Amino acid sequence: MLILDEQKTKLGEAAAAMEEILKAANVTGLKAQLDELEEKTMEPDFWSNPEDSKAVLTKQSALKSRIADMERLSELNDDVETLIAIAEEADDEELMADIEAALRLFMATVEKERLATLFFGEYDANNAILTFHAGAGGTEAQDWAEMLYRMYNRYAAANGYKTTVLDYQDGDEAGLKSASILLEGRNAYGCLKSENGVHRLVRISPFDASGRRHTSFASLEVMPEISEDSQVNIRDDDLRVDTFRSSGAGGQHVNKTESAIRITHLPTGIVVSCQNQRSQHQNRDVAMKMLKSKLLQIKEQEHLERIEDIKGNQMEIGWGSQIRSYVFMPYTLVKDHRSGYEQGNVNAVMDGDLDGFIYAYLTMISKQRE
Repeated sequence: MLILDEQKTKLGEAAAAMEEILKAANVTGLKAQLDELEEKTMEPDFWSNPEDSKAVLTKQSALKSRIADMERLSELNDDVETLIAIAEEADDEELMADIEAALRLFMATVEKERLATLFFGEYDANNAILTFHAGAGGTEAQDWAEMLYRMYNRYAAANGYKTTVLDYQDGDEAGLKSASILLEGRNAYGCLKSENGVHRLVRISPFDASGRRHTSFASLEVMPEISEDSQVNIRDDDLRVDTFRSSGAGGQHVNKTESAIRITHLPTGIVVSCQNQRSQHQNRDVAMKMLKSKLLQIKEQEHLERIEDIKGNQMEIGWGSQIRSYVFMPYTLVKDHRSGYEQGNVNAVMDGDLDGFIYAYLTMISKQRE
């Protein structure tokens, strides 16, 4: 007789978590809201105010997506239950692989939706712009910045986010000095906003012939991608625009002309750059979008009424400011200094296994808001 006790236990735990998610989501309430919005779209004067019409359609789309996600949870649960029932009835071990695969998918989807229940910010559903900066320390810090860049690209791939390189500045001997990527997908910013800050590495340096232990720092900025119609007014007189020849990731065409753009917002000292597009005009458009996103994010975080009140980011990439430490020697441990969450499998973390850290941080913030 085929024994599936372990699979049934895992399914039961995931199903219990699913029920909590469905209860929190209130699908019945979501469907009622959707019906109200659909009635609005049928009104004769619906299109008389394009701005209001767009807001209704945007909310309508978000509700449909949320309802579909909840229905998919139930379907995945049913799929695993059905496979287990068939396997037990037929006493067929060949179905074990299918059961394990379906169970992994269900558990991963439950975890993803459990994270989504913790999103409360205005921009949590938006795409995310990630910008990496190497700290002081030359090659060591630049190599660490590239390791982080790889880690978040792997996280993006594992979670179905589309990744686009916006800017990439090579390091002097290895690694990178700075880089920016766009992650496109639902709740990208909500998931990754917890990663904003300084990351610390402790390891035996591959660049030190004496084999000594080194500590390196790199920072990650996480911004929501802001839509074009966001009310962010930036004066041309407040900008310094520099052009330069592109380098690094982005394809051979980026090296042929001075198409890369660097924009400095003079009142705050905030700098953004883009080099992945084929023309200077396209790079400027993307860089301006990045600048608007950063200014609006800081404005919201600091509860300011005007963009002009922003003083810029003074975060130091060094001791005392790190949010997380990655220790490779003399033991292996990754520890988040805000939530206290720890993971002993450093290699798994560097391959993009960040869900535990993200969930712990969002849970902590959620409890602080209660």
